[in-house]
Amino acid sequence: MTAPNSTERKACWDARDRLWKCLDDNGDKVASCHKFQSEFEADCPSQWVKYFTKRRDFLKYKDRMQAEGFKPAEETQQPSS
Repeated sequence: MTAPNSTERKACWDARDRLWKCLDDNGDKVASCHKFQSEFEADCPSQWVKYFTKRRDFLKYKDRMQAEGFKPAEETQQPSS
């Protein structure tokens, strides 16, 4: 796979930004953003699609942790023997 040139990179980033905006506007409902998802996958190399998808998940998680703080899982009691 050859590296994308500057025009191809810009097209990919623009497609990513349109998809992310659609997801933000629609509460992360992928079905509502199918057109943008298809454009994103068509304009970006598959490795970039995987990376950007994981990156968005991480950024959403990070924002949630900063807003809500860390909440440890409740401890479960082990049954007595």
